[in-house]
Amino acid sequence: MTKTVWNVDTIHSEIGFSIKHMMISKAKGRFNSFDGKIEADLDQFTDANIQFTIDVNSIDTRNKDRDDHLRSADFFNVENYPTATFTSTDIQKKSDNQYEVIGDLTLRGTTKTVTLDVIVAGQSKDPMSGNMVAGFSGETTISRKNFGLTWNTAIETGGVLLGDDVKISFEIEAHKQA
Repeated sequence: MTKTVWNVDTIHSEIGFSIKHMMISKAKGRFNSFDGKIEADLDQFTDANIQFTIDVNSIDTRNKDRDDHLRSADFFNVENYPTATFTSTDIQKKSDNQYEVIGDLTLRGTTKTVTLDVIVAGQSKDPMSGNMVAGFSGETTISRKNFGLTWNTAIETGGVLLGDDVKISFEIEAHKQA
């Protein structure tokens, strides 16, 4: 079957994350600049090729001081590692429209295999442009320490400021390439 190239529409897409903060709540953020391409026959999604690049400098937690700290060598070290990438290596069908997308995530110069739980929401014709559009959503949880993101500090009431697990979630709208 012929694969269709779907280019991510970043205006109608989002890549976000959350992490345990002070042992009692979650801090959330997103990346405002990213690009992606999905080569797939949506009826045979297990054969898809998926590639994403995230501009880590575009991190946005709605707090400038925190964002600047996250860009520093304590965390993402954007001066030396300006992008994070994901490339799929295998896809397993779990049910009608649910898949496990396995791939290589490179973050801060470290590459690890991760599994994304992905829902292929389907496709529809955009009434404004006439183009075919596909929707995808999903999530995964990674250990930040596995990617060299080890900075932390103890808090007075016990425990640490930041948890290890980072939940990454995404909502993707992609347009069929002409």
